[in-house]
Amino acid sequence: MKSILKSSISLIAAISVLGIATLPAAAQQHQLSRDTVLVSPDGDILDYVPNDGSVRWSRDNRGRSVLVDSWGEVIATAMPADSYFARGGDYRPRRDRYRPLRGYDETNPEYFPPAPGSDYGDDVTTGSVPEMREALPGDIERQQLPDADFGGSQAMPEFNDNDDMAALPADPNQEFVPGPKFAPATALGKMSSNEVTALQVFLDREGFSPGVIDGKKGSNVTKAIEAWQNATGDTLDPNNTEDILERLRLSGGMAFTTYEITAADAAGPYVASIPEDYAHKAALPHLSFTSTTEMLAEKFHMDEAYLKEINPGVDFTIPGTIVKVVDIGKPKTGKVAKILADKGRKQVLAYDANGTLIAAYPASIGSADTPSPSGTVTVERIALNPGYTYNPKINFKQGSNDKVLTLQPGPNGPVGTVWIALSKPTYGIHGTPEPSKIGKTQSHGCIRLTNWDATELAKMTSAGVTVEFVD
Repeated sequence: MKSILKSSISLIAAISVLGIATLPAAAQQHQLSRDTVLVSPDGDILDYVPNDGSVRWSRDNRGRSVLVDSWGEVIATAMPADSYFARGGDYRPRRDRYRPLRGYDETNPEYFPPAPGSDYGDDVTTGSVPEMREALPGDIERQQLPDADFGGSQAMPEFNDNDDMAALPADPNQEFVPGPKFAPATALGKMSSNEVTALQVFLDREGFSPGVIDGKKGSNVTKAIEAWQNATGDTLDPNNTEDILERLRLSGGMAFTTYEITAADAAGPYVASIPEDYAHKAALPHLSFTSTTEMLAEKFHMDEAYLKEINPGVDFTIPGTIVKVVDIGKPKTGKVAKILADKGRKQVLAYDANGTLIAAYPASIGSADTPSPSGTVTVERIALNPGYTYNPKINFKQGSNDKVLTLQPGPNGPVGTVWIALSKPTYGIHGTPEPSKIGKTQSHGCIRLTNWDATELAKMTSAGVTVEFVD
């Protein structure tokens, strides 16, 4: 069993960050009963217990016996053998095996993103959900989603016909409006994937999104650090692992946790595939996720490939499977009074009524062909889980489609799970079916965020909020 050794951090400190209490010395001679097995975070059963001094027995916050290494990572959990092996053959899942992840008690595991709650207020408009068809077409092959179709400025089905206008290019003579200047962040040095993930999780919990959490350094992480420093007046050294771990401890615990896949997770509903052609998209009853891994990646703000990477060999379709995920905590809360769409930084900045920066999100904003507008507009309405109307007479030409098409709601729809309509016709802030491309690609003039960032912003925003485009 591979252990990650960090000489700069003591075992006790790492354990405290994880929220795991170290057992007395006698516990190091822990003996497993015959009806107990050791299950790794990857879902594998260990056939031995490392005895080279690199691991210790501890208890997690659920009271379970766990093995942790010198870095504080959980490498195995003691599980009842009968319940674990019951996954094979005649599987009869017990209700008490489906444990919701800590911090997600407000969500239903059958639905993502969270349905709007009563705290939204009367000034938030929820998008209507069209009636679903009976079955999925069986002859659609999986194809890559085209960049050109995302971030579009198309109207939603419930919008008036007067809103169905083509996206207007920006005036070439428009005034250049500079965006805010932030102090540069400390350059990220040589860091392990786990260390980068810890940094990304901390920023995500704070409301300064790094985009998808993937354990990789990049511009989205740097921009999030700069915005966080501007908002807090504090300095964050991304290379100081001890400091990052302490900040994680204070904000809810270590970056990684475990999640047990439920029957609802495995059941979906999912679609067989997401085609490229809009006519084929319109034939689907909904534009849901295509797999459990895609759903879980969005649920935990992760890159899907990274989720699979840290869970090698795991079958995500089996209820009861325990997988390793990141602990993102609870969404950012507050009331947004002004939004800056910074085209130069490729970032959306949210301010409260006092002018304090309270959240920031990486964004894809406009392109050379269809630039975003400049100046100031306002939020007109907010639609959650919106549908999408394609009209070839007023929208871009997609394939050979020459008829108006209505696409059903879903996270894999062209505007994702959120549409925040702006007072400039056809422009909006919305989600995306490809979160890993946010901040790295362009849009059709709109402001494109990850679905989870767009949802978080929508919950803090209301009609009348000012949106200013800056350069």
